[in-house]
Amino acid sequence: MSWLRALKETARSGLTIERRRLEPLIALRGAAGLALVVGVSLVLFGPVIAASSAFGAYQAAIATFQRSWRPRPVLALVSGASLAVSTFVGYVTVSHTLLFLALLILWTFTAGLAWAAGPTGGIIAGSNVAIMLVTITLPTSVADAAAHAAMMAFGGLVQAALIVLFPVRRWGAQRDALADALAGEADYARRLRDDPVAPFDPVPLMTARNAAAVTPRQARRRPADLHGARGVAERLRPVLASLADPALGVPAEGPERYWAWEILGAAGSLLDSAARAVRTGDPVRLDETALSVLKSPDTEVILTGPPRRAADRLTSLLADVIEIAEGTGTDDRTPGEPLVSHRRRPTLLKLVPVVLRSMRRELRRGSTVLRHAERVSAVTAAGYLIGLALPFGHGYWAPMTAVMVMRPEFTHTYSRAVGRFMGTVLGVAVATGIVQLAHPNAELSAGLAVVCAALMYLLMRTGYAVGQVCASAYVVFLLGMAGDDWSQTVPERVVLTLLGGLLAMVAYALYPAWETPRLRDRLATWVITDGRYAATVLDRYADPASRTLEEVRTALLTTREARVAWQEALETAQHEPVRHRGISRTSAADAQDALAQFGRVAMLMEAHLPAASATPVPEAAGLAYALRRATEEGAKAVRERRVPDWAPVREALARRDAAEGPPPDSFVRNGATLLLRALEDFSRALEISSGRA
Repeated sequence: MSWLRALKETARSGLTIERRRLEPLIALRGAAGLALVVGVSLVLFGPVIAASSAFGAYQAAIATFQRSWRPRPVLALVSGASLAVSTFVGYVTVSHTLLFLALLILWTFTAGLAWAAGPTGGIIAGSNVAIMLVTITLPTSVADAAAHAAMMAFGGLVQAALIVLFPVRRWGAQRDALADALAGEADYARRLRDDPVAPFDPVPLMTARNAAAVTPRQARRRPADLHGARGVAERLRPVLASLADPALGVPAEGPERYWAWEILGAAGSLLDSAARAVRTGDPVRLDETALSVLKSPDTEVILTGPPRRAADRLTSLLADVIEIAEGTGTDDRTPGEPLVSHRRRPTLLKLVPVVLRSMRRELRRGSTVLRHAERVSAVTAAGYLIGLALPFGHGYWAPMTAVMVMRPEFTHTYSRAVGRFMGTVLGVAVATGIVQLAHPNAELSAGLAVVCAALMYLLMRTGYAVGQVCASAYVVFLLGMAGDDWSQTVPERVVLTLLGGLLAMVAYALYPAWETPRLRDRLATWVITDGRYAATVLDRYADPASRTLEEVRTALLTTREARVAWQEALETAQHEPVRHRGISRTSAADAQDALAQFGRVAMLMEAHLPAASATPVPEAAGLAYALRRATEEGAKAVRERRVPDWAPVREALARRDAAEGPPPDSFVRNGATLLLRALEDFSRALEISSGRA
């Protein structure tokens, strides 16, 4: 993609307004917390400290809107406390330019590395640095700075207390994640009726898995309908696919296909009912027609072999889902016994060493997070020095803008820079017009700031530019309450916001972290994980007693993560102004389809894994070894821009066919043949790109 087209695409993305489900009660609660903190501060301490406390409460509320599975009060407390510490340390050093500049670089570099812990940590840390640049200008003494910091922490405490006292959709994020996973399974079941090899998006299941991890405190309070359904949903997917697939399931035509069509439709209906019940917390309302299909004795008459086993397994799993959604059959504890969760999320204190280890792992050459940390710290320092040198006051607007818009990847950085500038211009214009007409005093300015914050909380997910309109007006009113002259603030804010955005964009162009050159490495990682998953499944057939289902499960999760990482990298690379290096867009799409089919065949074989007491299938061991070796060599070939060769797998299949003794297991033999066919399709997809490289 050319630079001109990339700039157009990112500008359009930054100005896009989306239709999203609004959460007015949550926005009202955040605004109420902000109003309470500002009102108390105005009465007790005056408008200047009230402005600081408002920033603390405002940022704490924004932190609770981030996509995180941790309790919202914890996010509010962490945000308020970290902003308080940043403000106090920043004020103590701000009178010494070199010392403060060193602190700013260190603080910003650490905030950039915080992206190693996830987007929520990176966003909160970056926002704290940006707001610190504003709040350190408000105190007039060290004691005053301590008071400002205390009120910021108080703002976070108030927001946390309101979340506890007035919960809105408690466990709502977890309910939505699980409901989305069940609804995705329902949609998949319906699509399989028309397309027996329909693709499946694993992201909802991965999101639900992340949401299912809880702290010990959360585990004791988790609703029954959120305990266990995600694991059942995970097991549903291979069973649905194995029932529909003509290669390893029912034939493509005939009465078996028709009955499978009916069963899949019934499964979709029941999964939709369970998803609605989980999302709302209401009782499950089942479709009697769908229930009659699953309970019909015709299944035992029409279906035989693997399809019959798949149908029986599907009926059993759907019964589990319904029981869980009804809040029954999920907790077989004796009274007083603690709830056991298979996925534990560390507490806040235990999370600290985990985050530090994640950040330390990113201190390596080629790390995208490290590049972001270096880039954002350099731009922030440059913006601060330029702001000091310009004949304006409020020079912090430039570095503040840079910190807020910069992200580890190209598209978000450029789109946010455009959205922030346009939102700032509009927000400042609206706020200026109101100030000109109303000439508000401190109390009215505080009220207008609270209204702008409420609109920000309500609309922030509809588009970055929309949120910035409200945020810009909020800051103008808040600083006006603290005594800033709007006539000074308006031109400075617009010019320096533009400067900060340009600095961020230029810095990324000069010191980028493109995903395009990494595509082959991402693809190679997916090849290896896919091969290990398939080999682990075959090992279970070879020796059912010694191979646990947990090993298969771990291999599946690993390859699923590799697949999503590839897809995200491919999506990012498509918007980068970089020519492809060794793999074209067409070849990438074809290679993705081939690997997806490979993983799908392995999943179909997983759906029929033998019990521990089953008879071993000796030939599966040789196939598993050949798959591991071939995919490791194939991944190396992908990285070196060569076409992989799957001779070890072909030879393993040929040796077993030529061997004397009992005939090979037909199910394993057919599955291995389909795996080899998918690998050969993968090599054909890369032939053109390798020829061009």
